[in-house]
Amino acid sequence: MKVLLINGSPRQNGNTAFALSEAVKVFEGNQIQTEMVQIGTKPVQGCINCRHCKQHGVCVFKDELYLEILEKIQNCDALILGTPVYYAGANGSLCAVLDRIFYSVSRFLEFKPGAAIAVCRRGGAGAAFDRLNKYFTITNMPVVPSTYWNIVYGRLPGEAAQDKEGLQTVRNLARNMVWMLNSLDREKRPAEELQAVTNFVR
Repeated sequence: MKVLLINGSPRQNGNTAFALSEAVKVFEGNQIQTEMVQIGTKPVQGCINCRHCKQHGVCVFKDELYLEILEKIQNCDALILGTPVYYAGANGSLCAVLDRIFYSVSRFLEFKPGAAIAVCRRGGAGAAFDRLNKYFTITNMPVVPSTYWNIVYGRLPGEAAQDKEGLQTVRNLARNMVWMLNSLDREKRPAEELQAVTNFVR
């Protein structure tokens, strides 16, 4: 089994990476493979609602980051999203690529466990955490719980190491994901109805 972790921070070795590494330790200790994708600092194209993906099964913008994540989600069994908090929300670059991934290829993510981790200096983590969890809850992905909200505090690089409770919450999250991966039978998916798409215009 393999867990894909997406580091939504432009800093490769910042506090978000440190928080995700706590989960990696747990997975590796339980013989579960991990792979991490770094969002980085390059511009990220957002969704333009052209609906090309609905006709062709893939986003019209075939940039390197999108294609890398697309390949890796097809080969993973669970997903963890990590983000720093910017202006009381998740990193915009992360959300831009996630909008495209989840809208265009959600079929590769259904019934795979998902979890989000938010890293902040002081406030706004709740909103970022909520935003990322919405990707899971509208994609038929079981959301993995922990013993508190998956929030780690730290501003300067390395400060996250001082948040003992936050890091413990991340480790508990990883343990719960291991348990869920070992318990779920993704071959026995529940029966689904054809999706009804409506609006409130009369």
